[in-house]
Amino acid sequence: MSIDQTSQSIKPLRIAVLVSGSGSNLQVLIDAMQAGALPIEIVGVISNREDAYAITRAKDAGIEVAVLSHVPSGKRMGIKTFEAHANEQLIAWQPDLVVLAGFMRVLSADFIDNAPAPMINLHPSLLPAYKGLDTHTRVLCSGEREHGCSIHVVTAELDAGQVLSQAVLPIRHTDTPDSLQKRVQVLEHHLLPWTILQIAIGGVSLTPNEQASSILPALPLRLLIDA
Repeated sequence: MSIDQTSQSIKPLRIAVLVSGSGSNLQVLIDAMQAGALPIEIVGVISNREDAYAITRAKDAGIEVAVLSHVPSGKRMGIKTFEAHANEQLIAWQPDLVVLAGFMRVLSADFIDNAPAPMINLHPSLLPAYKGLDTHTRVLCSGEREHGCSIHVVTAELDAGQVLSQAVLPIRHTDTPDSLQKRVQVLEHHLLPWTILQIAIGGVSLTPNEQASSILPALPLRLLIDA
């Protein structure tokens, strides 16, 4: 059975996406949804920046958008206010899964624990190595031979939740932080829809005990790609 046939034979996952930037990974999900290649329904997008191009991508696809970046006075919305509005919006949308795709604010334990659905995050390193920011520069400075990206369950501890999947590439001696970022982004565009498909069809469980007690392979699932 092909991926398209598998996607069409199961109930779509209702997905909400949190973004901060250009939204290239959001676009990958939109394209896969519209093509029927991924069993999802993107029920809404939340942006913490009003200038994020991801907003345009979502609106062009007819997806509801909530922009939670500024209060009327023009000041940046505080994290508590953001989380209160975001939680209300997620409850209204009732997603099965919340996807952080290039979302650049740290969320509180209270928000994560009370979210109406599990949350996953796409991080540009091979976790647990290189948590946080500036991963491409740090990897090159450390002389690593491999790099990539990870998708993990969001927990209160930064970039520390169960790693579900990873995509790996060899580092070239000619790589710079910019070139490495572009190569890793290619991996992200493969890894995110593939992982969401695995979640949808039951190939990956978001509950560690379920994953450990099943016949499924141990996490993280790893893809080797030379982008």
